[in-house]
Amino acid sequence: MELPTPSHPFYPIDALIKDYAPNEAPLLTILTTASLGMTGLLGATWMLTGFKRPQIPTKDRIAILWFVCSGFLHCFFEGYFIIHHNHMASAQDFFGQLWKEYALSDSRYMTADTLVLCMETITVLVWGPLCFLVAYLIARHHSLRHPFQIIVCMSHLYGDVLYYATSLFDHYVHGIAYCRPEAFYFWIYYFLMNFVWIVVPFYYLCQSMRSISAAFTALEARSAQHKAR
Repeated sequence: MELPTPSHPFYPIDALIKDYAPNEAPLLTILTTASLGMTGLLGATWMLTGFKRPQIPTKDRIAILWFVCSGFLHCFFEGYFIIHHNHMASAQDFFGQLWKEYALSDSRYMTADTLVLCMETITVLVWGPLCFLVAYLIARHHSLRHPFQIIVCMSHLYGDVLYYATSLFDHYVHGIAYCRPEAFYFWIYYFLMNFVWIVVPFYYLCQSMRSISAAFTALEARSAQHKAR
């Protein structure tokens, strides 16, 4: 018997996705627009920090770019998801089409999966604004930069590991695949695009731990010198 044609391109093929409509814009247009938009945001941030705070070291300006990028994606791109999660499958605006493209690697975003929705809501309401706060604290050379940087980096590491773990658990234990079978969707969209939020936060987490440790070491050394007098 011939199997019925799936009503959408997502996996699992029997996932309930109502009112699905294919993207009207070509994939190249969607990805180019996203790339140009992010390039413009980061370019403007780079120029603004150079103009307003020219004394900031280059490594800190790069850190500002990272946290501004993360904050923008969390608050606006992921914010779009928590607002429109019930009808993204039919959306034809830019973010809607971008989400449908990404969801080829994780259909949980099309089905408003409970864990994904709750996790993204926390990300939008808490971690996104904190990313912008860390960027500001770096620009101001504020003493609270590293405590907040540790909090944000730990949230990224925890969230990413949980995101990977729940999907892979369903795949290997329950036999449910949320990603299309093509290697591109798994390795580029699902793995690589999220793995960045493990590698970079881990680097900045280590940076903050070293900075705080060095500060306490210097403080204890000064205290010991003071007592010795």
